[in-house]
Amino acid sequence: MSKKAKNAIEGEPLPNAEVQAQRFIRVREAHKYEAIEDYVELIDDLITANGEARLVDVASRMGITQPTASKTLMRLQRDGYITSEPYRSIFLTPSGKKLADTSRARHDAVYQFLIAIGISKECAKRDSEGIEHHVSEETLAVFKRITEESGAA
Repeated sequence: MSKKAKNAIEGEPLPNAEVQAQRFIRVREAHKYEAIEDYVELIDDLITANGEARLVDVASRMGITQPTASKTLMRLQRDGYITSEPYRSIFLTPSGKKLADTSRARHDAVYQFLIAIGISKECAKRDSEGIEHHVSEETLAVFKRITEESGAA
């Protein structure tokens, strides 16, 4: 008797290749935007806290070198999320601000959900930092509903 390949997580047969490929494509797309979302959210936080966002602060808070941060900031400027001039502060464009707000809302929804199900605040802070980029709108809606029902929001 031959065994069919099983999905290790669900214990069900493997999905067809096209369906499975679409799942992996979605994850790769989310990875592409992780850095963009993290940067615009951090820049917005720095502007709110300090009145400005500077390259040195972005690099320090991201835990990377200034040349690495500068490369990403150049990409963000090219893509229309920030504006900056040499030796000046970094500013969010309207689309950068919108992305920062959306990213922060997703981050907060995941964080609040994790708190609602009993995760410690410190662990929820760490875990929400990665989950926020990969969670679907459907899952976010359920997270929000559960958080509201628990009274944690």
